[in-house]
Amino acid sequence: MTLVKTKIGRRSFIRTSALAGGGMMVGFSWLASCKMTPEQANNLPKEWFDINGFLKIADNGQVTIMSPNPEIGQNVKTAMPMIVADELDVDWKDVIVEQAPLNLDVFQRQLAGGSQSIRHGWEGLRMAGATARKMLKQAAAKAWEVPEEEISTAMGRLEHKASGKSAGYGEMASAAVQVEKPDEAPESIEAPEEVELKSIDQFTIIGTDRKNVDGPNIITGKPLFGIDIYEEGMLTAMIVHPPAFGLTYKSMNADEAKGMPGIKDIFHVTVYPEDAEKQWSDGGGIPELVAIVGESTWQCLQAKKALHVEWDTTEVLESTKSYGDDLSKLLEAPLEKPARADGDFKKAFAGAHKTIERTYSAPFLAHNTMEPMNFYASVTADKAVLKGPIQTPEFLEKTLASVLKMPLEKIDIDMTRMGGGFGRRLYGHFGVEAAVISQKVGAPIKLVYSREDDMTQGTYRPAYKVNFKAGLDANNQLIAWYVKGVGTNDDLIFENRFPAGAVDNYLAEKNSLNTKITTGAWRAPRSNFIAGAEQSFMDEVAELAGKDPIEFRLELFDRATSNPVGDPEKNDYDPQRYAGVLKLVKEKSNWGNGDKARGVSAYYCHNSYVAQVLDLEMKGNQPQVDEVWCAVDCGIVINPISAKNQIEGGIIDGIGHATFSQMTFEKGAPQQQNFDDYRLIRHSEAPKAIHSYFVDNGIDPTGLGEPSLPPIVGALANAMYKATGKRVYNQPYILEKEVVG
Repeated sequence: MTLVKTKIGRRSFIRTSALAGGGMMVGFSWLASCKMTPEQANNLPKEWFDINGFLKIADNGQVTIMSPNPEIGQNVKTAMPMIVADELDVDWKDVIVEQAPLNLDVFQRQLAGGSQSIRHGWEGLRMAGATARKMLKQAAAKAWEVPEEEISTAMGRLEHKASGKSAGYGEMASAAVQVEKPDEAPESIEAPEEVELKSIDQFTIIGTDRKNVDGPNIITGKPLFGIDIYEEGMLTAMIVHPPAFGLTYKSMNADEAKGMPGIKDIFHVTVYPEDAEKQWSDGGGIPELVAIVGESTWQCLQAKKALHVEWDTTEVLESTKSYGDDLSKLLEAPLEKPARADGDFKKAFAGAHKTIERTYSAPFLAHNTMEPMNFYASVTADKAVLKGPIQTPEFLEKTLASVLKMPLEKIDIDMTRMGGGFGRRLYGHFGVEAAVISQKVGAPIKLVYSREDDMTQGTYRPAYKVNFKAGLDANNQLIAWYVKGVGTNDDLIFENRFPAGAVDNYLAEKNSLNTKITTGAWRAPRSNFIAGAEQSFMDEVAELAGKDPIEFRLELFDRATSNPVGDPEKNDYDPQRYAGVLKLVKEKSNWGNGDKARGVSAYYCHNSYVAQVLDLEMKGNQPQVDEVWCAVDCGIVINPISAKNQIEGGIIDGIGHATFSQMTFEKGAPQQQNFDDYRLIRHSEAPKAIHSYFVDNGIDPTGLGEPSLPPIVGALANAMYKATGKRVYNQPYILEKEVVG
């Protein structure tokens, strides 16, 4: 076991109080034990570092664990309580999991983003369970008059073998919480100064398959999602946003629409007043809209069709060609200072025996969650109650306080399960819109987006371009590597990731293009493009060197391990763990012996390492993926069945979007508005088999929801080259009019 302190910094780790119906309630602060660089720490809001929650033990032995983090399908609502339950030594069948509401006085870091929920909560969650277990042992020791160290726990029971005494947690819970004045507020009881955490071989729940705690409600259609919300007296609201980026409201003719059955009101509203503090730096939503309020979604849809809105053009409207040209110019424009420079790239490249240069591009992408954007709001003069699917409830609450001119303590936000997020629900402007509409009509409303509303409103994955150059010496050793990336509202490059530290002469540059088209985080931000481009180029360099692509990468990892270039502390990755997943996937895929077109890729992001091998056949100009082998180093895997689901979902998502998907614009107007013209992968196009393997190294858990998506794009591109003899450089792959050989 590991002995750890239960006090962290100035924060009190734990407090206990009696429950009204008997039992024990433990409130605990899940302070992040994350290991981050100063740069990463400075770029994150303070709120990301702390988590709080409640653990309740009832008289009957049932344990309720409040889950503070939003659930978007990543299964943290199951995994995080598993960690607490394991250290508590309780039987999983006795655990009840509940979604906590937003409560900034009690909980911290109530968000879902960056694949960080488990990583940040790992140590605190364990301490919470271990502390509760120790307090139960202390209570039993006092009741039985025996030494605490002689008491053991298992499956929710306490036992003293020497005396033969035993009790369930429920029986001992009240004894663990002593209240001298039951008619007054419960008194705080000091928690243990330190507790013992289990060693890995003592885990009984962590590392075992556990079904989704919401599973029965999902398959039986019980209300769980925001779209399911229904409150007595609630009206429905729909919206009309400007049809193009760069337009502003001018006027409307709503006479016909207002007279239609069930319609209560139609009005123009500015969502964000000029003096309102906007909490999102990007993807913050369009500031004005027309709201339609009625008795049902269908009635609002019909009124929307009858509504005539005029918009003013105040600026030059952007098109796909214009931003594509501007990105190309930006890629060629000189920069005063590089993001990172090791050695002398220009000199090495000029003197190289062999050189290669390639440029890659990717379009805007929509998120397209299956559950459309929606939110319930009831705003009165002195209270705002909101319910819905949101990844960042804390930031939504702060924005609402600013927009509604209402103190935080008068705003309540309940989180529902989300039918997909992928970053789309990080930006809660739909929640703000719902609140402003409710305030305007003086009634509770549920705002519902149509698919067209969602797809044309924005918050897209940025469009990107990146240029790579590499030079080899006479012995086919990589001596020079250059990368310059540009993106819309995003600078793209991670300058301290591989192959930084593995090449003597390394140069990284980055820049961004401001655009009116709103962009934001999309599953594995930046990595979702740069990984595929980098790994495609890596294969071309290996081919130029006449080397096997896996062996070529392993040589570079060996260099970064044994003789790194520059300060190895600057590098974001561990080359040995990186090489480890590549060796594992090589073994599991039987690399070198496949009879189909095969591609490989490896990438590090969200603190995890993933390597993949992909086999495919070409059906016309379209790839049909047969099998994927995926090796993952994400530290300790909490729930293997859920982990595999995350890996498989990311792989399918990456293949589909790289192959088919894009958003284009003409004079500021999105040209794709629904799934008839925005191509997604279909069931028949998914890989026939995906084999997932996890490195068992005992390291603390890291990210898992996003890391499998970025590298699969490179593996796909490399396999397509093997099948066709032609390289692909521009996504989406099958829509390329000309493929460069």
